[in-house]
Amino acid sequence: QVQLVESGGGLVQAGGSLRLSCETSISLFTIVPMAWYRQASGKQRELVASITTGGSTDYADSVKGRFTISRDNSKRTVYLQMNSLKPEDTAVYYCNRRNTPPLPWGQGTQVTVSS
Repeated sequence: QVQLVESGGGLVQAGGSLRLSCETSISLFTIVPMAWYRQASGKQRELVASITTGGSTDYADSVKGRFTISRDNSKRTVYLQMNSLKPEDTAVYYCNRRNTPPLPWGQGTQVTVSS
């Protein structure tokens, strides 16, 4: 079964930065568009950023200019660099493929931004 393992979350003050990592066991990772999602307490999971197999990226308006998604195909890993963090970025962050249906979700990594 494919595994998605997110890491890098933590507690940070507003304005700070974090870098999230998602290690995958996807065998054909190089041809899979990937994405980061987040779910705040009491809210639905939302798409934060995505990256195509060719490296093109797209972002939710709320994070545009602050977050950067990247991928390392040799490591089958996706990253999310988060700068200028805001309290409203507080959520559990997950990675998954951009296609539907999603792969089984990992445990996610908690990001908490204090004001």
